[in-house]
Amino acid sequence: MSEFDNKAKQWDQNPMHLARTKAVAENLMQLIPVNANMKALEFGAGTGLLSFFLRESFTGITLMDTSMEMLHMAEAKLASDNLEKIKTLFFDLEKSDYPGEQVDVIFTQMVLHHIKDVNAILEKFYNMLLPGGYLAIADLYTEDGLFHEAGTEVHYGFDPDALTIQLKECGFGNISHNLCFVISKESEAGKAREYPIFLLTAKKTQ
Repeated sequence: MSEFDNKAKQWDQNPMHLARTKAVAENLMQLIPVNANMKALEFGAGTGLLSFFLRESFTGITLMDTSMEMLHMAEAKLASDNLEKIKTLFFDLEKSDYPGEQVDVIFTQMVLHHIKDVNAILEKFYNMLLPGGYLAIADLYTEDGLFHEAGTEVHYGFDPDALTIQLKECGFGNISHNLCFVISKESEAGKAREYPIFLLTAKKTQ
């Protein structure tokens, strides 16, 4: 099992996950002109927390993830709420091209820093979006490497301005970003540390 498979059952019980996701959802709705006819895809959806916050805003949402256990948790919630417009997709976008139809919006939360080749994923996002579609990325600002446990292979957050340059090179425009949430986390030394989260939005202009 992967790290996220092991965390799946407890994921939704973490108050910070809920507070962060609520903040991301509220900011996203302010920054993107969403309408009920749009279809969306959540990349690295996990248990689908963000999509559940946004479920009334879209006509359909695909939850894409590489953790089967996370998706099982999402499916259990879907079954209890009878939400037929949300579907799960067990798929590794890092290894394969997306086989589905283009969507109006792609959103992702705290996933990009786990992606090895960020530019390749951004290019895939561009191709997955319909003309005029939107991308929303919530992730860590550049940090000191202490957010994750030692030995975890991740990017230490991102400089949104540098990420903006990458997005422009992929063809995106209308790019903006802002502080969205702050995670308070105890360090190994027992001291509280703050890790700010940005929300960046971009538009496929062609």
